[in-house]
Amino acid sequence: MSRPSPAVTGLRPVLVTGGAGFIGCNLADRLARDGHHVLVLDALARPGVERNLDWLRRTHPGRISAVIDDLRDGDAVSAAARKAQAVFHLAGQVAVTTSLDDPWTDFEVNVAGTLRLLEALRRHNPGAPLVFASTNKVYGDLADIGLEQAGDAYRPVDAALRGRGIGEDRRLDFHTPYGCSKGAADQYVLDHARSFGMPTAVLRMSCIYGPHQMGTEDQGWVAHFLIRALDGRPITIFGDGRQVRDILFVDDAVEAYVAAWRRIAAVRGQAFNLGGGPANAVSLRQLIRHIETLTGRSVNVEFRDWRAGDQRYYVSDIGRVRQALGLPEPLPWRDGLGRLADWLRRNPVGDIPAIPDPREQRAEAIS
Repeated sequence: MSRPSPAVTGLRPVLVTGGAGFIGCNLADRLARDGHHVLVLDALARPGVERNLDWLRRTHPGRISAVIDDLRDGDAVSAAARKAQAVFHLAGQVAVTTSLDDPWTDFEVNVAGTLRLLEALRRHNPGAPLVFASTNKVYGDLADIGLEQAGDAYRPVDAALRGRGIGEDRRLDFHTPYGCSKGAADQYVLDHARSFGMPTAVLRMSCIYGPHQMGTEDQGWVAHFLIRALDGRPITIFGDGRQVRDILFVDDAVEAYVAAWRRIAAVRGQAFNLGGGPANAVSLRQLIRHIETLTGRSVNVEFRDWRAGDQRYYVSDIGRVRQALGLPEPLPWRDGLGRLADWLRRNPVGDIPAIPDPREQRAEAIS
């Protein structure tokens, strides 16, 4: 296990679990630029994320320390939680396919690991705010929403839902072991505010994308599509490609996390949907067409059967989160995709291997 460097010993850092991951490293970078000392707790289990940690250390010498361990290590979690002035909990098992193959490990990391962190804070540091990274998967497959096909995209038949997106009043409906584990963790975080008065909040994220994302078949589909296209390799889509998501550039997501910390007294015990909203809703087919424009080359697309629990349509209603956290309008998705393409050209990650599907050695695809 890696211990914090002497440069930050004795100070109260901000703890970012999963801080070497995509969103975590962008958040750690922002916190360090704001003058905070950041403690990263990360198992470095995802291929390529050690690059993100190296980048953080080079960019912010003396402000980044790291514990290389995972949420199942009670001693590591407790030691990190005791000293934190605030906690951003982004670590976890992130792939639906992995959860289907190994539900027990998915549970141990996402549910037991989250509860272990919450209890360490409750016993040793109960005043430290915790903001948890949840997911739109807590709402299930949304099969009851009536959809119609509009060109290359699905959209709700209900015009009001189409205009505003899916709100936090939507009933929870956990599908797949991943949905169950993230949903259970989501509820534990909220209940620690309710039962124990702890300053916790939850952000239920849609699709976040941007620099430092090592997109693979199981997670990070926007970056994955761009990486494949820039490398001249085919893209595999599960389903018909008309499924729609609201995508959010990572800088906007980071702003939401920081704002939730700043306003934790007002938002304690609440969950918010966080995504690009209706203005940034895009189907897979539409995004691929724009990638072809960005790259100046056609993309070879292969189609496979739908995957378990996949949502045909998910777009966040972001009205409540923007009002509660004072967030600006999110970056338009075409602008964000251009920024990501520029970053990937300067920082190619095409040699990062995809996470293999244990059930079959299939081609890369979206999460």
